[in-house]
Amino acid sequence: MKTRCHIFISGRVQGVFFRYYTQERAKSLGLTGWVRNLPDGKVEAVFEGEKEKIEKMIEWMRKGPPLAKVEKVDIIWEDFKDEFEDFEIKY
Repeated sequence: MKTRCHIFISGRVQGVFFRYYTQERAKSLGLTGWVRNLPDGKVEAVFEGEKEKIEKMIEWMRKGPPLAKVEKVDIIWEDFKDEFEDFEIKY
């Protein structure tokens, strides 16, 4: 079943290659969407794809890359829109 997930990650998640590792992981899982840094220090991401693959992505995001210290992950499940062709880093 395909779905969409909007995620906000709080903690030490900027300046630790979080977006890069998120992009690499999402592409390896066949997910589409994007990831970006927010002015308040959080990382925001949108994923589309198979629900079980998004759940694997969320599991990874709860830890993040080696230098990250994830404190909170807010998850909003949404309807699948099929609006992305790839997974990109937004600036």
